[in-house]
Formats: sequence, C-alpha cells, structure tokens
Amino acid sequence: MLSGFARDFLAALATRPRSISPKYFYDVEGSRLFDRICELPEYYPTRTELGILERSVGEMAALAGPAAEIVEFGAGSLRKVRLLLQAFDAPARYLPIDISGDHLRDAAAILRTEFAGLDVQPVVADYTQQFVLPPPAGRGRRVGFFPGSTLGNFTPEESLAFLGRAAQVLRGGALLLGADLVKDPQVLHAAYNDAQGVTAAFNLNLLARANRELGANFVIPQFAHYAFYNAPLQRIEMHLVSLARQDVTLCGERFGFEEGESLHTENSYKFTVAGLRDLAGRAGFRAGPVWTDPQRLFSVHWLHAP
Repeated sequence: MLSGFARDFLAALATRPRSISPKYFYDVEGSRLFDRICELPEYYPTRTELGILERSVGEMAALAGPAAEIVEFGAGSLRKVRLLLQAFDAPARYLPIDISGDHLRDAAAILRTEFAGLDVQPVVADYTQQFVLPPPAGRGRRVGFFPGSTLGNFTPEESLAFLGRAAQVLRGGALLLGADLVKDPQVLHAAYNDAQGVTAAFNLNLLARANRELGANFVIPQFAHYAFYNAPLQRIEMHLVSLARQDVTLCGERFGFEEGESLHTENSYKFTVAGLRDLAGRAGFRAGPVWTDPQRLFSVHWLHAP
C-alpha cells in the first residue's frame, strides 16, 4: 500500500502546474534543517515571536485565567509552549495535536519531567481535518495555541476552514495565534534566501526524501531552490526549478520535467493586523488584544471563541 507521501507526490507530478504540501518537508533531516533556519540572522519570525511572547505572556495568562487547558495545534517548538506553561495560573492540562505519534510521545515525555503534575494528553490527529478532543478536564478555559505563522501555509480557503474548526473546539475559550505581517519585500526575500543556503537545502531535501523513502531518482543538483514574494497575493512562494530537460521515476512511474519547470513546494501568506482580525471574525471568533514587536514584523492575536 502506498504511503500518503507517495500518493501525494505521484498526484503532484501528474498535474500541471505541479505542487505538493509543505508538510512533507519535515522528515528527520528536514526538521533538523528547519531548526537551523530558525537561528539564521535573516530569518526573523521565530525570534520575533518569542520576543513578543516573553514580553506579553503575563497579559496572556491573565486573559486565560486559572486552570486553563492549552491545546496546541501542531506540537512544534516546545520552547514556545513552555512560556505559557510557566506563566499560566496552574494550567489543568496540555493537549498537543500532531499527525506524528512518535514526535508527540517524545514531546509529552519531556514536558512531564519538567512540569510535575501537569496532565499531558497527546492527540494523534491531522488538525487540518475534523478531529475530536477529550472532554474538558475542569472549569478553566480551553486556550488554543497556534504559533509560528503556520496559518500562512494554508490557502485563504483552508485558513478560514481551519479557524472555523478551531472556533468550535475552543468554544468558551480563546485562540492564541501567531501571524507574520506584510512588510518590506526585501526583508521577506532575505528570510527565504539566506546567505548560508540553509533554506535551499531544506527545500531540496524534499527531493532527497523522495529518493530515500520512495525509491525516486531525482538528481538533486539538477534542481534549484527559488523563493520570491508574490506581492499581489501577499505570499512567499517556494519552488524547486528544473535546470534541464529530464525524466524522473517515482514508484515505477516516469515523469518529464522541462527546463525551467517547477514543483511548487510552499506558500507562506503574510497578513495585515486588520485582515487577520477580519478573517478570524468570519470564522466565528471575536478579535481581542494583539501584540506586535516594535518593527511590526510579526503579530500574536488573542481571539475569543464565543
């Protein structure tokens, strides 16, 4: 039986224009490279969001109230959720949701050792689809946490659908949402085209992963990383561009690439504060406080879920 990665890659290569979900970046090597990206001088989102959280987590804790449940969509960097767990008033439970069961179990084990008495219940699910959470543990609010501007990887329609589902599962609570902001295109270009070439290696690792896991025969040096800001659509686009006319075999099927043809690997939409608040309102949230850094590179939103 074909894996989801195999099915989606075959579908991507069989269509024009070619595109595949960015979720397949994150094998072990891809995750290692992304951790390096987050430390690069050009890549501002991670350190900027951390700075906002560090400065304002007391206000966020006051809004959450005592005995809150934290629901994290995608158990990513534990560094960020630690700030909430340390600042919130006796959080009742932490529910990380992720499609990777191994990653979830590792994250849960780490947090249980650091926060004695914290109830950590991993939920193995695809948070971009319908899913079910355990019943609330107590009388505290259920506070969703979706940092990193991962929302920007969705299409506008997918963003609205995700926020609508989140508003339902967080009823009576709130969502703490990180969102990257529209800014000088040169700043965006540098963030996705770093001088050390780490982002290029991260993008190309998708092809290397297909070679490793699916028996594909991509010749990696014959593809180039290409990232640019599409201003009319307010998004960064990442592509892998074929540098020559070539054929590729994947799962026994052969596909041709023309010189200059690309595989579209990621979108990263950027938001205005007003635009994000409007989107959240259409999904069923009521906009609350918003925190930004002094340069207004990034934003963190408190969205009430009535």
